[in-house]
Amino acid sequence: MKLNADMGESFGAWTMGMDSTLMPWIDMANIACGFHASDPDVMAATVALAVQHNVSIGAHPGYADKQGFGRRHIDHTPAQISHLVRYQIGALQGICAHFNASLDYVKPHGALYNTMMVDNDCFEAVLAAVADTLPNTPLMVLALPDNRPHRQLAQQAGVPLIFEAFADRAYLASGQLAPRSRPGAVLDDANAMIAQVLQLSQHGSVTTLEGQTLSLAPDTVCVHGDNPQSVEAIKQLRKALTP
Repeated sequence: MKLNADMGESFGAWTMGMDSTLMPWIDMANIACGFHASDPDVMAATVALAVQHNVSIGAHPGYADKQGFGRRHIDHTPAQISHLVRYQIGALQGICAHFNASLDYVKPHGALYNTMMVDNDCFEAVLAAVADTLPNTPLMVLALPDNRPHRQLAQQAGVPLIFEAFADRAYLASGQLAPRSRPGAVLDDANAMIAQVLQLSQHGSVTTLEGQTLSLAPDTVCVHGDNPQSVEAIKQLRKALTP
């Protein structure tokens, strides 16, 4: 499994995450596109850093919500969802072109990511934006015990999928991530993160907050750069995911 991280989420004088520390250890960088975080200069610096470390670049579009860091749901029509995703992909494409870099996949951020995993209209709107903006380019989605509905919709749209699990987030019995408002939703211990990644890589499963074991088959594991414990564990996580 590959290791991915959300990157480029600073804005102006506000620094978010530890991109320079994380980048040498990951395979895939999900780069914010200016709506929930980032700006043109941050995007450019993050793309340059990814190119320097030979890291695959993904667009990380979210709701236009810098104050809430894209973690608050905002009602949109399906057409509006498609437009905002196209807009942000286009912004990062322009930056990538300057560095002769390719845009290899798309991973929505925060509330948009969570919404598309439970709302088929939203999911289809994201698929449509990816399909006509970046043909044959994968969309990263949450690995669930049963992703058949998402596979079917993606196949109809002609969009490949990359399935993702999380190193530093707790799971519910449904396979969805526990809301950040719930105690224990964000793992705050490096050893717990390493144990979760080892369970995913060695056994293809995760233990939920309720104590259940869920079978998952992720292609990649995400670590968040705004979680200091995740940054502390990054070398061990890299080792856990290296065959």
